[in-house]
Amino acid sequence: MRRFLTECYAIAEVELRKLIRDPTELMSRAIQPVLWLAVFGQVLSHVRGLDTGGVGYLTFMTPGILAQSVLFSAIFYGIAVIWERDLGIVHKLLVSPASRWSLVCGKAVAADFRGLVQAAVIYAVALALQVSIRWQLSAILGVLLVVALGSAIFSTFSLVIACIVKTRERFMGIGQVLTMPLFFASNAIYPLDIMPYWLKVIATLNPLTYLVDALRGLMVNGEKSVYGVGLDCAVLVLVFLALLSVAVKLYPKLVQ
Repeated sequence: MRRFLTECYAIAEVELRKLIRDPTELMSRAIQPVLWLAVFGQVLSHVRGLDTGGVGYLTFMTPGILAQSVLFSAIFYGIAVIWERDLGIVHKLLVSPASRWSLVCGKAVAADFRGLVQAAVIYAVALALQVSIRWQLSAILGVLLVVALGSAIFSTFSLVIACIVKTRERFMGIGQVLTMPLFFASNAIYPLDIMPYWLKVIATLNPLTYLVDALRGLMVNGEKSVYGVGLDCAVLVLVFLALLSVAVKLYPKLVQ
């Protein structure tokens, strides 16, 4: 276990150094949630047709936009792996003594940093817009843990896609196709109750739904999660373990 953690830390440290040296990606990713909350949320907060359970629409959608930011920042993480393959870095990692599990987990841990940055941006925007969310330390720590889990899920999913398609052009196309359906087939910007039956079925199979539900239960005052935060986290952990197992098997095939 000690060796596994050391190897994960080494992989994650390399990725974090890249971000620290070139933070433009993080800065560009921060623009989108600001626009969603400051523009889209402000407009739709005046619409009275959506039943958000007695809370303002801007408050209701804030956890959803945080989940969206986690999704969008992590889903394209796999393209960096393809770049590493083209530069020969993946070959060197695969012949190193590090296990495949630590290599993939290290990538997931590095992606968590992006998600935590997005969480900080959302909290800053919520403070500026005076969004009514929970500011208790326990709630914030819970949100950060859930965000880290969500980032690990979608970055690992991105790695799986990269291992299958193996080219940047195909990856970008598939990434664009997947992100919006995952976002709109969830409860990020509207509640599950108003969805048609077929969309509600899809939403229950969408891991983003459980990420949003957990964040909403932790962030919004008086708002209970539909499934319960415990069940949401259990589902997310199971999804991550399943994706992790697939990624570990596919990662060596990236160089074939």
